[in-house]
Amino acid sequence: MKFLIAVVPLSFALACACSPAFAQVGKLVHKEEKRKYIVYTPASYDSEPQRSFPVVFNFHGGGMSMTEQMLYSQMNRSADRHRFIVVYPQGIKSDWNVGFDMPYLGGTDDVGFTAALLAKLKQDYRIDAARVYATGLSRGGFFALRLAADLPDVFAAVASVGGPTPEPLVQHEEAPTKPGKVGVMLIHGTADQVVAYGGKATGTGYLSAEDSQRYWAKRNGLTALPAQSRVIDADKGDGTEVRYLEQGEAGRKVALVTVKDGGHTWPGADPFNIGLPIGKTTRDVDANELMWQFFSQHRK
Repeated sequence: MKFLIAVVPLSFALACACSPAFAQVGKLVHKEEKRKYIVYTPASYDSEPQRSFPVVFNFHGGGMSMTEQMLYSQMNRSADRHRFIVVYPQGIKSDWNVGFDMPYLGGTDDVGFTAALLAKLKQDYRIDAARVYATGLSRGGFFALRLAADLPDVFAAVASVGGPTPEPLVQHEEAPTKPGKVGVMLIHGTADQVVAYGGKATGTGYLSAEDSQRYWAKRNGLTALPAQSRVIDADKGDGTEVRYLEQGEAGRKVALVTVKDGGHTWPGADPFNIGLPIGKTTRDVDANELMWQFFSQHRK
């Protein structure tokens, strides 16, 4: 089971490029596999030599590349605005191990690769170890949630777009050996035809978006706390509406962002469709800004 998103056309990609001079391609060998990644440093990185910067790992969807994820999500703009580093890793065969098409424990060691990459970034850049975050689209979003489960002592918060909780994660984390608290944001469109908002129960499928919210609230010990909800419809003409549900307390929150009639897309990104059923892109919220507001409330 692999979740694909349309490949970004080259003309679209070039038009979306943001400050490419600050994007560097890096290489790392992990378990005899040559891995690649892109690091984007904000303009303020050189002008503030005494400052350590937060870092956001941004994982591409299945079948995509690190470059396409950078250009599609356009997170570099928010990185410049809010002064954080973005890392776009490349998955082996454009995939991430969340237990769908490979063994959860015996498949590709993407968790180990991420930990090794962070260690290298700490050597090469001024990283604030208390503010390490992850996000991703589709398969990359599923994987961001796996990082919250497997490396809770590393990641302060994660946000998944179009990727609720994988069933293999739940099965292997019934009695977490690392029960650290990690902020979790889930963003999902109700009209998503690639990854269903209502879930896919197959044993190697995934929970619904709402069950995912409940799973992480329970895991973080938040079920007794009240949830706050609000509706956002900033663009009346985009055919969508956003419901933002948040549960928790300072530094320990779980949020579900439901995009009514939204598709398998990155909120706020430039909409495009070259034949795949990815659906509507909401203009009511900007995923990058929403994530950063959430991330900035969490630190180790």
